[in-house]
Amino acid sequence: MPKHSDGTGGALDGVFHALSDPTRRQVVERLAQGPATTSDLARPFDMALPSFTQHLHVLERAGLVTSEKTGRVRTYRLVPQPLDHLDTWLAAQRTLWTRRLDQLDALLYDLKEQQQ
Repeated sequence: MPKHSDGTGGALDGVFHALSDPTRRQVVERLAQGPATTSDLARPFDMALPSFTQHLHVLERAGLVTSEKTGRVRTYRLVPQPLDHLDTWLAAQRTLWTRRLDQLDALLYDLKEQQQ
């Protein structure tokens, strides 16, 4: 399969990968409400803290979250810009496929008219 440039240096691949996991999507949804500590973010999930922090690292590598450590407490914040890039890419795909489906619809209509 050929590689296509998304204009973001492959950043979309990291965002798609990060959001492919339901735990990470829930973390992003939680952080949309405001910053939270590692413990606060991990509380709803039934997994060991080291396993959970791996999810946070994936989100951080994708640029979706940033963290700051104060003393022994690490606080995470959502970085919305990668989601804006994702939204732009999805909108372009939606436009492309809407146009293609409209063309297919017109072709099928013409074929049906020719048969009558």
